[in-house]
Amino acid sequence: MAAQALLAVAVLPLLTMLAMAAHRHKLAPALVHGGCLLVSLLLGFIGIASVLKGGADLAALPIGLPWLKAHFRIDAFSGLFLVIVNLGALAASLFGVSYVKHLNHAPRVAAAYPMFLAGMNLALMADDAFSFLVSWEFMSVSSWLLVLIDHEEEENRKAAFTYLMMALFGTFCLLGAFGVLAQAGGGYGFDAMRTAKLDGLQSSLVVLLALLGAGSKAGLVPLHAWLPLAHPAAPSHVSALMSGVMTKVALYILCRFLFDFGPTPAWWWGAIIMVAGGVTAVAGILYALIQTDLKRLLAYSTVENVGIALIGLGIALAFKGEGMLPFAALALAASLYHMLNHSVMKGLLFLGAGAVLSATNERNIERLGGLIHRMPVTAACFLAGAAAISALPPLNGFVSEWLILQTLFLGPKIPNWAMKFGSPVVAAMVALSAAMAAAAFVRAFGLVFLGRARSQAALLATEAPIPMRISLIGLAALCALLGILPVSATTILSQIAQSLMGIELQGTIIEGWPWLAPISVTRGSYSGTVLVASVLFLILVTAVIIKGFGTRQVRRGPAWDCGHKEASPAFQYTASSFAQPLRRVFGASMFQAREDVDMPSPSEIRPARLDVHMRDPIWQGLYQPLIDGVTHLAARLNRLQTMTVRRHLLMMFLTLMLMLIVAALRRVFS
Repeated sequence: MAAQALLAVAVLPLLTMLAMAAHRHKLAPALVHGGCLLVSLLLGFIGIASVLKGGADLAALPIGLPWLKAHFRIDAFSGLFLVIVNLGALAASLFGVSYVKHLNHAPRVAAAYPMFLAGMNLALMADDAFSFLVSWEFMSVSSWLLVLIDHEEEENRKAAFTYLMMALFGTFCLLGAFGVLAQAGGGYGFDAMRTAKLDGLQSSLVVLLALLGAGSKAGLVPLHAWLPLAHPAAPSHVSALMSGVMTKVALYILCRFLFDFGPTPAWWWGAIIMVAGGVTAVAGILYALIQTDLKRLLAYSTVENVGIALIGLGIALAFKGEGMLPFAALALAASLYHMLNHSVMKGLLFLGAGAVLSATNERNIERLGGLIHRMPVTAACFLAGAAAISALPPLNGFVSEWLILQTLFLGPKIPNWAMKFGSPVVAAMVALSAAMAAAAFVRAFGLVFLGRARSQAALLATEAPIPMRISLIGLAALCALLGILPVSATTILSQIAQSLMGIELQGTIIEGWPWLAPISVTRGSYSGTVLVASVLFLILVTAVIIKGFGTRQVRRGPAWDCGHKEASPAFQYTASSFAQPLRRVFGASMFQAREDVDMPSPSEIRPARLDVHMRDPIWQGLYQPLIDGVTHLAARLNRLQTMTVRRHLLMMFLTLMLMLIVAALRRVFS
C-alpha cells in the first residue's frame, strides 16, 4: 500500500504544474481542487485499509542522501493519521471547488494547495529522518506560501514572516532530536532509532527538542504565536487544514518520539507535558474569549484543543514510565480520539467561517448577525460544530474529553506525589477550559447568526453554494456519528495504542457496545447511543401527550422584546459586552485588561465611550524583545555593507588571526 500511496501523492505535483500552466483559465483552480479531492479520497481509503489490516508496508525511492534512499512506511498508526489528514483534505477540497471563485488570487492558491497536501502525506509516510524533514519543510514552505497569498497586505506579510520563523525554529529542534537518536541508534532510519540506546540525559534532550519542534507547529503555549496571525491571513479552507490537520501531523511525530523511538522517557516528562497541555488549554480558550475576529477566535480554540490532546499524551507517558501499560494505552487512545474529533470539528467551524466570509466579506463578529435567516444550512452546521467543540453530549467532542478526564481520574494511582496532586489539578483545568469554550462559542454563534443584522453585508448575505454546503453537512454528520456511535472508533484506536505500548490485552481497553467503560464498568460509563435514543423517546412521548391533550388552535404573538421594542441593531449585545464579565475575572491578571470610561457631563450631547486596553504578555514579554533584538542586530550588521575595502581587509585579517589562535590553543590543551 505504501507504493500505491506514493503514486497517489505523485499526482499532486502534476496538479500544481497544471495550475501554473493554466493560471489564466478561470476554471483551473476549481479543477485543481477537484483533482485534490480525488487524491485525498484515494489516500483516505489507503489509510483505512492500513488501520484495519495492521502490520506495516514498506517502499523506497532511489533519492535522498548519497548513502540513504528515501524510505516510506505505512503502519496502523500512520494509517490513522492518513485518515485524519485526508478526511480534512477531502472536505476542504470539495469546499474549495466553489470557495476559490471568491478569492482575489485563486491561481496562487491552486498552485500551492496540492503541494501542501503532498507535504503532509509524505511526512506521515516517511520512514527515515531525511525523508521526514524534507517532507516537513515541504509542508511548511507550501503552507507559508498559502499564508502569503494576499501579500499586498502588511498584516499578511507579518503573519507569514512569523509563521516562517516559527517553522524554522521547529525544524532545527526536530533536526537535533533526530541527530541524537541517529547517533545512538547508528542510522537515520526509523528502525535504527527504535533500537537506540539512550542514557537519561540523551533521552531528556530528545523529548525536550521533540516537544519544542512539534509544539511550535501544533500551537503549544508559548510557541503558539503564529496561529492567530496565520489563520486569518490564509484562505478559509487552507485555515481548516492548517488548524484541523497540520497540527495533527506535528502531534503524530511527537507521538513517535514519545512512544516509538528509543527507550521510554522518565515518567516526570509525562507530568511536564500534562501540565503544559493544561496551561495551553486554559490560555488558548481565554484568548479566544476576547477575540472579535471569527477566524482568530477559531485559531485560539485550536490552541485549547491541542492542549487537551497533549494532556492525554502526557498522562499516557507517565503511566508508561511507571509500567502501568493498560492505563497508558487508555490515555493514548483517548488522546488519539480527540485528535480525530478535533480535525472534524475544527474543519467544520473554519469552513463555516469561510462560508460566512464568502457571503459577507466580513470576519468581525461585531458586524454580522441575523445570518440564520439567510444562511440556514451554514448556521445549523456551524451550531453542530460549536456544540461539539464545547464538549456537549451527545456529540464527539464530549466523548474524547470525557475519556481524557477518566484517565486523569486514574492519575493518582501513579505512586508519586506529583501525579497524585497534579492529575486532579489538570482535570480541573480541562473542566474549566470546556466551560469557557461553551461560553466562547455561545458568544460566537449568537453574534454571527442570531439577532438582527449589524451591517448591510450581513443583511444581504445569501446561502453558500452547493459544494460548500455538502462539505459542511458531511462534517456535521461526522460530529454526530463519532459522538453517537463512538465504540467502533475507540475499539480500533485502543488496538493501535496497545501496539505502540507493546502489549496485547484480552479485548479492548474501552469495552462494551453501546457503552464506553474505560478499564472497568465500575468507574463510570457513557453511551451516546443510549442518550440519543432516550432523548428521541422523550420527544416522541411529549409530542404524543401534547397532541392528545393540547388545543388545535394556532396562536401567534410577538417575540419577547424585554418590555420594549427597539428597531436598531445597536441595542443588541456586542462581543465586548458579552465577554466583559469573564474579561474582568481573568483578563485583569492575565492580559492586564484596563477599561477607560469617558462619560460626558449632563450638559454635553456627545456619546459616552468605553475603551478596553489589553496586552498579550507572551508576545510582549517573549517575542517582542526577540524581534527588537534581531532588528537592532540586523541594523548594526548592515553597516558592514558600507565599509571601505581597507576595513574589509582588516576585518578578514583579524578573523584569520583569531582562528589561528583558537587552533593553537586547542592543540596545546589536547
